[in-house]
Amino acid sequence: MVKKVLLVVPEAPAPDATAVVDERRIAKGGIRLGVLDNSKGNADYLLRFVVEAVKLVVPVASVVSLRKSSVSLPAPGEMLDRLTGEADIVVSAMAD
Repeated sequence: MVKKVLLVVPEAPAPDATAVVDERRIAKGGIRLGVLDNSKGNADYLLRFVVEAVKLVVPVASVVSLRKSSVSLPAPGEMLDRLTGEADIVVSAMAD
């Protein structure tokens, strides 16, 4: 089954950037969805909303949800490694 999901990145592309397009087939059991919460106020609510919306249009086999300990620091390598190993796609968001 092939479903198209539009992802919007709220950043201006670099002037010399080119679009990378990769079409993937969804595994029979669904995607493994990763969630990275930046620990900003209400990010957890926003991300729960996003996960539920994704589940309405794409089969989801599993969800791994991790929360950074600090808004101002990058996610630790161990956290990124876990997301890399346990998720096919990762969503992250900020909120207030």
